Amino acid sequence: MKTGIKRVDALEILDSRGHPTLEVDVELEGGWTGRAAVPAGASTGSHEARELRDGGPRYGGRGVSRAVAAVTGELARAVRGVDALDQPGLDRVLVEADGTRRKERLGANSLLGVSLAAARAGARAKGLPLYRRLAELAGKERPILPVPQLNVINGGRHADNGLQVQEFMIMPGGASSFAEALRWAAEVYHSLRELLRRGGHTVNVGDEGGFAPGLRTDEEALEVLVRSIQAAGLAPGRDVSLALDAAASEFFQDGRYRPTGRPEGLTAGEMIELYRTWADAYPVISLEDGLAEDDWEGWVELTSRLGGRLQLVGDDLFVTDPERLEQGLRRGAANAILIKVNQIGTLTETLHTLALAERRGCPAVISHRSGETGDTFIADLAVGTAAGQIKTGAPCRGERVAKYNRLLRIEAEAGGQLGYGLPAEG
Repeated sequence: MKTGIKRVDALEILDSRGHPTLEVDVELEGGWTGRAAVPAGASTGSHEARELRDGGPRYGGRGVSRAVAAVTGELARAVRGVDALDQPGLDRVLVEADGTRRKERLGANSLLGVSLAAARAGARAKGLPLYRRLAELAGKERPILPVPQLNVINGGRHADNGLQVQEFMIMPGGASSFAEALRWAAEVYHSLRELLRRGGHTVNVGDEGGFAPGLRTDEEALEVLVRSIQAAGLAPGRDVSLALDAAASEFFQDGRYRPTGRPEGLTAGEMIELYRTWADAYPVISLEDGLAEDDWEGWVELTSRLGGRLQLVGDDLFVTDPERLEQGLRRGAANAILIKVNQIGTLTETLHTLALAERRGCPAVISHRSGETGDTFIADLAVGTAAGQIKTGAPCRGERVAKYNRLLRIEAEAGGQLGYGLPAEG
């Protein structure tokens, strides 16, 4: 079977926010092909691997023609003839070709496009669905369908309203299948739309499909979410719970947290107390980026005080980086990790971080970015690695729904052989 890489090509395309991004095609010697499109974030951590952008006037500096050139030139030469079925070996070649800690020379977007496209081509060469091939690479015998976290109300940098929390999400963990979970989520979403409309709010959607109503406080958002779950005939906290992404690095300045309406700022301890009151009053079970990315002492206190009752997810804190994850777990900072493939730059490095998290008993949430494409790779990644959770936006907008529909297709084609929900401990 001829699975060496024969050809690599790239194209500058647009993401869901109208900004350029990279699409990569890989062809193997045996004729199998794979294609991958690379997402991009709006709220990004300072420790993430670096994208390669053009600068200058074209596309407001966000063009990726340099990344296209990197893929079709230096990276194509480096990987030509490399066996696509040797994913670790291929990704090692990519990382060595760049030669920098954060992939800033050739760009994490360039490396990732080649890495994911090659993985797709390899799956086709083996005659496997992508999630089965990813399960092989991750050493998983029992792929599972993940519980979705659906961003249905936007605040922070994702909206222009009075909400400081960036994402208010629903988690239909009480469902018996992914199809039922997605149905529940869609019903809650439409109940929310109706409640907001009755309250005189606009129901336009943001980058990730959530509504951006003119609510004045985060508590108002939590209240209307609980009412939406109830209006859909479901039980808050039993059928559908709440998850939050505070994106606290965005409002951390001069050593204090400065949420909307608090110009004097809050200490980490005061932010933790605010989160505690929300967890007492509402069915919140997961909190992402509750404190800033380098506030290690605050994260340790947050985890000590609330880690026994909440999933505390590090996104900007960990940036899918095994070294930062190891540091955080050693300190007792956070108890879960968000996984974004473009934060680290290759599939193998992503799988390495996931394996470390599993060994340390740290749950993982596979995540999209705000600048997405119709590529559904992360849906297969969530299933194949048995992560148990996926975060990919509201049940609205094509680039978000594409991932959910892919999960529905996987569940249907598996014919009941895959479970749904969080992975069993141990």
